[in-house]
Formats: sequence, structure tokens, C-alpha cells
Amino acid sequence: MARPTAVINVVGLSSSLIGEATPHIQAFVKRGRLCRLKPVLPAVTCPVQASMLTGKLPREHGIVGNGWYNRDLAEVHFWKQSNRLVRGEKVWETAKRRDPSVTCANMFWWYNMYSSADYAVTPRPIYKADGRKFPDCYSHPADLRIMLQEKLGTFPLFHFWGPASSIASSRWIAQASKIVHERYRPTLTLIYLPHLDYGLQRFGPDDPKINRSLRELDEVVGDLISYFDDQGVSTIILSEYGIESVDDAVHINRVLRKESALQVREEQGLEVLDAGASDAFAVADHQVAHVYVKDESKVAHYAELARSIPGVEQVLGREKQMAAGLDHQRSGELVLIAEPHRWFSYYYWLEDECAPDFARTVDIHRKPGYDPLDLFLDPAIGLPKLRIAWKLLKRKLGFRTLMDVIPLDASRVRGSHGRVDQRPESQPVLITTQPDDERSDELPCHAVRDVILAHLFADD
Repeated sequence: MARPTAVINVVGLSSSLIGEATPHIQAFVKRGRLCRLKPVLPAVTCPVQASMLTGKLPREHGIVGNGWYNRDLAEVHFWKQSNRLVRGEKVWETAKRRDPSVTCANMFWWYNMYSSADYAVTPRPIYKADGRKFPDCYSHPADLRIMLQEKLGTFPLFHFWGPASSIASSRWIAQASKIVHERYRPTLTLIYLPHLDYGLQRFGPDDPKINRSLRELDEVVGDLISYFDDQGVSTIILSEYGIESVDDAVHINRVLRKESALQVREEQGLEVLDAGASDAFAVADHQVAHVYVKDESKVAHYAELARSIPGVEQVLGREKQMAAGLDHQRSGELVLIAEPHRWFSYYYWLEDECAPDFARTVDIHRKPGYDPLDLFLDPAIGLPKLRIAWKLLKRKLGFRTLMDVIPLDASRVRGSHGRVDQRPESQPVLITTQPDDERSDELPCHAVRDVILAHLFADD
């Protein structure tokens, strides 16, 4: 009989952040054992989570980033949700084969739609035909979403990502996880708490302002630990990646634009990436960028160009991608890794007045790359909160309006991730309540699957 287990994903947590500001997490470490995790490349949300849940590398499960270029559609797709994109048996499926009574609740881990998990909740805004976006979530079973929002209020989507991101979304997820546990008693509960990630990207891990985020998050984690202790549920705390300080971005696509490799389409005076017409362009994802090259004979040329760009530490062709476990058809012909303290922007325009309208908005699906500037309000806007309130009022009244409040100054970002070569104290962590196991001080993140199974079947 499997033992009930909860896995709490505290995004961005590293051993250097566990201390006076995190008394509940620190106490949990003393009860058990902490080891460091070595992430897969790239060390970003979707590939790491997929590896943790399947025990496989990106070459096998196919998740090579938070997004990638679909060569058939000639489009970049970011933050898709279907679990069918992830190849390989998931940890709960493996557990069910061993014990058919095992059930799983997936609370906001990614690729959480249409999976074999018994219960699931994940962000899913309502997009109206007139351009309005309303907070909401998706659930399986479908009525779970209705019940949770009746009890807790509408899922606070704008606190989950964007300049208003705050502890409110992690609190909502934690409370929802307890309600789901009370109602269904799942054997395995997966909980995603993103709050710490926001402050780390805004301020960096060394800024004293991060202590507020740590205290807020620790309170939520402490409440979950106490709850699951009372329920007789074994708890695992882990993180996907550690965040390091950064100074500025590498604008890889601007370099490719100047080389006439990247092509744009002008739309009413603004520029939109024309990926299908480009000889080469990059899908930027934190500190890693996939470079897609149309003509195989030109890969060596663009590799040499990439090596000459300040801020690029490594250029991985197919052979080196194979060594990193990243050799999948979704990967770029080249994969670039930034130097420490740098990250890759998706920016491809050469003048800000030519930037597409979505660049100054929170639009995670339209942007052809990850944009940490979504976490900031443009300081050039006077009384930004008043401006946002006015725009929201106009939307409620049925008027179309652009929520263009995001800055284009990449130097504002102070923390990033994606690299796998980090100082030990900056690496992600795995904390368990099994102090006597023989686990090494560092594990590859795809070994998390086996750790979860060991917790589930510890009494066998």
C-alpha cells in the first residue's frame, strides 16, 4: 500500500536562501536531509519538471525549453499546456502500475492539461473575442475549478505572473491543495509555489529585499508542512533551479538581424519576427537560447558568429547537445549558453519605436521568447497604477485598449537561470524526511522520480 506523499516545489530555492528568513523550511531541513540537485539543460521550468516526473532527459521526453520553434508551422510556441507534449511514463503512472489504488493530484505543475493525473488544477485565462483577458483556471474534474473558486475566490492570475505578481497566487495554490486533499485524499500531491521566483528575478539573490519574499513564502510552506504532518502525509520539498545574479542581457536576435539572417515583417509601422523567412533566429529562454538555422550548410557559420558575441559562453552543436542530453528534433541547430551574470533577451528590433505592440504587454504566448521584463512596470509611466486602473475600467466598459505598461530596458532584470554550472550554494535543492538514506550530496534532477517512488513505497 503506497504511503501518501506531498511534493512541494518551492521555485528558486537554494541552500544559500535557507536561514533566518525561512524558519519553517530550516526546521524541516533539520528533521531530514538536504541534497543539491543538478538540473538538466536548460535549467528552466518545463524541462526540469518533465525530467523530475519522467526520470528522463530532454532528448527522451522532448521538452527542450519553456517553448520552441515548430518548424512545420513556422511559429514559436511558448507555455503550452497539453501533457501529450511530454513523452515518457510519468511518476504517478509508474506508481499506479505498482499499486493500482494510487491517485495523483497535480496542483499547478506544468503540462497539466489532459494528463493521466486523477485531479489537476492549472492557470487557464478566459480570452474574449474583443481582446479582454479574465483570470480563471482549468481543472480535472471540471467541477473542481468551480468549487475551488467558490471557496477561495477567482484564481488570482495577475498575481501569478506580471508586474502585480505576489504571494497571493502561491497562497491560493496552497489553500486549494489542502481543499483537494481533504476532498479526494490523493496518494501523491504535487504542489507548485512560484512566489520566490518573482523577487529573485526582480532583485537578484543577494539583494536584502528578497528577505520579504522568503518570509512570505516560508509562511505558506510552513502551513503546508504542518497540514500534511497532521494528515500523516510524507513531505518532500524541492526546487527546479537556483537563480544567480545578472547584470544585463545578450541581444542575440539583434546580432542575427544585423547579419541579415533574421527577417521581420512590418505591420503598421511595427516589426514582427518572420521566423519562417529567417535564415537564423534565436528562441531565447533565460540563460539559454535555441538558434534555429534554415540551411544546414550554414550552421558552422552561425556557430562561429555566436562564439564571437560577448556574453555567450558556450555554443552547442548537435554533438555537444547529445552529450548534454538535449539532442531532440525540437532543439535548435545550435544551443547557446550565456556567461555567468548574463541572460538572453528575445528582442529583435533595433529601435524601440519599432517594437511590436505586444512587447510592452504581458503576452506570454505571442512573444517569441521568455520575457522577464513582464515582472516590471515601466518607470517612464507617470502614476502607473492609475493608468492601469483607467485601462481596466475602459475594458470593463467594452472598449479595446492596450495594457502597454511593460518596460523594454533589459538591464532592470537582476536574476536569471538556465545554466547548469553553478556554485553549490546556488544550486536547487531536494529536502526529504528520510535522514538515514544513502543518497549522495548531489543528485541529477531526473533522479527525483525515484526519490518520489521511494517515499511512496517506503514501507514495502
